[in-house]
Amino acid sequence: MDAREEPVKRRRTGGRRLPGGSVLPGFGLSLGIALLYLGLIVLIPLSTVFLKTFTLTGSEFLAKVSSPRALAAFQLSFTAAFVGASVNAVFGVIVAWVLERYRFPGRRLVDSMVDLPFALPTAVAGIALASVYAGNGWIGRWLEPLGLKVAYTPLGIMVALTFIGLPFVVRTVQPVLRDIDPEVEEAAASLGAGRWTTFFRVLLPELLPAVATGFVLAFARALGEYGSVIFIAGNLPMKSEIVPLLIMIQLEQYDYAGATAIALVFLLASFALLFLINFLSWRRQRGSLREEVAS
Repeated sequence: MDAREEPVKRRRTGGRRLPGGSVLPGFGLSLGIALLYLGLIVLIPLSTVFLKTFTLTGSEFLAKVSSPRALAAFQLSFTAAFVGASVNAVFGVIVAWVLERYRFPGRRLVDSMVDLPFALPTAVAGIALASVYAGNGWIGRWLEPLGLKVAYTPLGIMVALTFIGLPFVVRTVQPVLRDIDPEVEEAAASLGAGRWTTFFRVLLPELLPAVATGFVLAFARALGEYGSVIFIAGNLPMKSEIVPLLIMIQLEQYDYAGATAIALVFLLASFALLFLINFLSWRRQRGSLREEVAS
């Protein structure tokens, strides 16, 4: 059998042992371990959210998730996450563009700083942002005379969610920019296209799936953010209270059913976002496959 045909045959046999060769550790064993691990770490803990919520009647569930305080928290969390992800969708592309298209002193340092929100503890990030944007902070002292109060307002929440979401857009867009040959831009310029025309007509169609994926990832990450937000939010009910904080308050009041009811709404939203991410990834791979077949 030709060596190139062997991986294909192994895939067709589902990873089972073939005559004259073996597959390690074995499809059945590896699948069983994977399902057991996912069940213990992911499925069983998440299933408790559904089981605890089902102890409520339909009217009780609606009363918990549609109370004025819960609706205000939902509105603030979704709005702030959307604004933060939108800002990152614009400026994240610019950061990725600079890192991929230019060589300058300190480039590696700037590139490593993009991952800082990943490595930095969220509580440390929240304290740092609150200190910087407070009325007597380095930046806040210049903004407040202009009528811009950031710390302890919904605007501060948007700043925190923008901070933690930037790496998702940059790291998603960078590989796509790396694969686009700069000669494509030069060819567009030689044909008379300006910079904006080259970007919108040549580059943006290639970048759009990656930007959309990074936006959804940043949005999903921002929805569940807690540590970096509570220090800068102010945490006032009906004004600057996010959903994760409301869930914590419900748990402290021993209202476990109410906490899981609110958490279930966020869980379903997360599932929808994950489905959207997988759909965008599938569309992107399908487009790449079409281009390979056409070439």
